[in-house]
Amino acid sequence: MTQSPQPLTEADLAQFTGTSTYYQHSLRVQYTDGVRYLAERAGAYWLIDAIASWQIDPRVHRDPMLQQIQFWKLVVNDDRSALLVCERDEGDVAVSQEIPFTDFPLKQVRLYFQNGVALLPSEY
Repeated sequence: MTQSPQPLTEADLAQFTGTSTYYQHSLRVQYTDGVRYLAERAGAYWLIDAIASWQIDPRVHRDPMLQQIQFWKLVVNDDRSALLVCERDEGDVAVSQEIPFTDFPLKQVRLYFQNGVALLPSEY
């Protein structure tokens, strides 16, 4: 059963600086307190699933820059479709995934992925 999104703001996410706990995902990646909060409030554990599943794709797994750090961005369109993008650096897209529908409550969110851990930019 998926949880309905709850009110969420960028300010809610910015309160996370560092983490006290690392949570284990079934696809052998970890995520921080802030990412867990995001997933719970937004009903978006699917976002962690998506980032984790891309880790085995050769375009991600074999890219030397992406082995250091990955910049993930989810952008929600007015029609409630979305685009999930992994960048090496600003504008240098490695992979992208179209999401036909989402009820994600923010227009966009950024996550970093480094050393097997998904984290919010404020937790970096």
